[in-house]
Amino acid sequence: MTSPTARDVKVFVPTKDLDESLEFYQALGWRCNWREGGLAEIELAATRLYLQGYYAKEWAENFMIYVVVDDAAAWHRHARTVLESGRFPTARATPPKREDYGALVSYVWDPAGVLIHLAQPETESGSR
Repeated sequence: MTSPTARDVKVFVPTKDLDESLEFYQALGWRCNWREGGLAEIELAATRLYLQGYYAKEWAENFMIYVVVDDAAAWHRHARTVLESGRFPTARATPPKREDYGALVSYVWDPAGVLIHLAQPETESGSR
């Protein structure tokens, strides 16, 4: 039996403060496609996510976004510049580290505690 087709998949990302999170993601390089009330669609690398004006601590602190990048170190430097602005006091970032599965990953936590993996695959065939 064949499954019906799908055209797109998006996830709903929790925010403590939608305005602050939207500003944070835009500062990192996501584009805001639209915002309506408590929901905003953001896009990076032709992938779209919904930022929503809803927060549950346990959910936010266990939510992760995995972004495959060409240069994890460059993304870390960029994230540090965004964080050094002082506009996002609860956000943070770690320097890149090599993970067991081979990727070099810089971790960034958004203002709500959502963890963003900025992952540079060891090889293109090793991307996850």
